[in-house]
Amino acid sequence: MTNFSQAQTYELTGLNLTIDELTSIARAKTGQVKLSIDSNSLEKMKKSRQVVMDIVKKGKPVYGINTGFGALASMQIAAEDLEQLQYNLIRSHCTGVGRPFSREVSRAIMLSRANCLIQGYSGLTPETIALLLDFINYGITPVIPEKGSVGASGDLAPLSHVALALIGEGDVEFEGKIVRSDFAIHQIGKVPAKLGPKDGLALINGTSVMLALGCLAFVDAKRIMKQADIISCLTLDAVRGTASAFDERISLLKPQPGQLDVSRNLLKIIKGSEIVVSHKEDGKVQDAYSLRCIPQVHGACRQTLRHAEEVLTIELNSVTDNPLVFIETGDVISGGNFHGEALALMMDYLAMGLAEICSIAERRVEKMMNPSFSDLPAFLTKNSGLNSGLMIAHVTMAALASENKYLCHPASVDSIPTSTDKEDHVSMGVTSGRKLLEVVNNVQHGLAIELLCNTQGLEFLRPLKTSPALEKVMTLVRKHVQPIHEDRVFYKDIENLARLLQSEEIVSEVESVIGPLA
Repeated sequence: MTNFSQAQTYELTGLNLTIDELTSIARAKTGQVKLSIDSNSLEKMKKSRQVVMDIVKKGKPVYGINTGFGALASMQIAAEDLEQLQYNLIRSHCTGVGRPFSREVSRAIMLSRANCLIQGYSGLTPETIALLLDFINYGITPVIPEKGSVGASGDLAPLSHVALALIGEGDVEFEGKIVRSDFAIHQIGKVPAKLGPKDGLALINGTSVMLALGCLAFVDAKRIMKQADIISCLTLDAVRGTASAFDERISLLKPQPGQLDVSRNLLKIIKGSEIVVSHKEDGKVQDAYSLRCIPQVHGACRQTLRHAEEVLTIELNSVTDNPLVFIETGDVISGGNFHGEALALMMDYLAMGLAEICSIAERRVEKMMNPSFSDLPAFLTKNSGLNSGLMIAHVTMAALASENKYLCHPASVDSIPTSTDKEDHVSMGVTSGRKLLEVVNNVQHGLAIELLCNTQGLEFLRPLKTSPALEKVMTLVRKHVQPIHEDRVFYKDIENLARLLQSEEIVSEVESVIGPLA
């Protein structure tokens, strides 16, 4: 049985979960977190459930409780069939295809759905949500195919695979194996959920899948933006660029918030570099745009983060079910909070911001390859010809930057009608989120390549040192990748640095010298 003695505990209210908390819980190992429902929220859920049961007793047709779904909403269902209705809904909606979402995405999906339902506007059985939290606590991860949602009427297909696991009929990953969910549920001393009126619909009718994708991507994107500032400064020194374009007086005349943050970061990061001082009198007035315009480009990319944080924070603590149960009046009202347009637009925008980080970084890598610009050996190798150096590492980065371009085609501007045209406008938000995660992965690998190149470039400038903050980065990088003296298998170096960039280590090393970065 799982040991929770060292677990971080969270009492969910549905109103104050943060993006960082959701991500931390999603990425936690089994036993590291323990979730429960706040007592006040539990009471609201019970009252909401009572409203649903009162409607069932009265027999008045109310969508989602005693009617069919979607285009079948006009068909009233007999009282004796209401439980079967919910089971039929879940089974018939399990139509997802493709690879399963990762463990962390699946856990984020479950948590985002639970946080929505805990607020008490959905009318489902509280025990069902308690079991959903047990899945997270005990490491039961539903197998959720990643394709099948159009981003409106809720993320129906993927969330149905979660619900199928809750009723003991789905597949889950548990203790390193794929097993039937009823087996895993019994292993933790619980029993499968028993669905009643509205339970199935409440579990699947919301934006929880696209929300989970957006939150995970946002946390990585926030780290990437800081790393990009640090890595670009290493490149600036490797090619003997000038920091004069980062003068704060320039950005104050165009005070975009992101630009101001980046220009201040760059000046703090590069401060104290012996290399900058060594070529002050070499006559170079201006660098190429990929160096000179880092504040303007990185800064604009940071603006996508600001928008993403606003949208995600609101959505994370919102109610996205339909219909909604208002316990104060006993009203059950149908609406459209399941529509993911805000998330879809935001994730397409954030993907563009991240792609531009990779695009400008690719240009900086090209400058390091080119001895006519950098005064470094061609392809950053001493004995070129016999050695190809980092020539093809740059080609890989070019491939990543180019792939990002088509991944940035916005899914949110597409729509396709479904359900006999009743659901006639959809957001495609899960598609936006899946593309966004792919862009995040590409950018991390692209920055890993720039880091491999600029740390190698700086080796040719020794004994001159870069700034104290960047020397800390050099030391850290050398724990993972050694200097290049002759050709070797470089994909291992790239992967080692990509893994390093998935952590906070580089940012922490820099901040230990210069204080917090913006």
